[in-house]
Amino acid sequence: MSAQTYLAYDYPMLSVFWSMFLFFLWIMWFVLLFRVVVDIFRDDAMNGWAKAGWLVFTIVLPFLGVFVYVIARGKNMGRREMALARAQEEAFDARVREAVTDQGQRSSVEELARLSEIRARGDITDEEFSKAKELVLTGHGPADGSGATPSGYGR
Repeated sequence: MSAQTYLAYDYPMLSVFWSMFLFFLWIMWFVLLFRVVVDIFRDDAMNGWAKAGWLVFTIVLPFLGVFVYVIARGKNMGRREMALARAQEEAFDARVREAVTDQGQRSSVEELARLSEIRARGDITDEEFSKAKELVLTGHGPADGSGATPSGYGR
């Protein structure tokens, strides 16, 4: 059993620095490789053969393929990334606007409570209340935003 044991103090500080540096370069390389591959698939201007060619080039000769791709198409990578971010932001804003608009409409429960208050004040008759209640419950009344109001409702 002549196996030598290495302890932490046997590994010099400069070697730790260079090991960490190489490890982070290795991680950055994979990030760049995956970004290039994602950009190849994201680009709608390229046809299928061009995408396949770039993909084979980056897989067979990864260093050369990635560096040539970044040099040849690097400027457009940023533009495509910005266009995607802008499209996602617009889609998010549209969903938020839609949610806010939906909250602005009254629910059926709120409409029925309002109808009850109007009837309790004597502004509408029992017959008008029944017609308006039927419209709200079937989804054809003011709760769905169609603007159809029975006679006397909303005076």
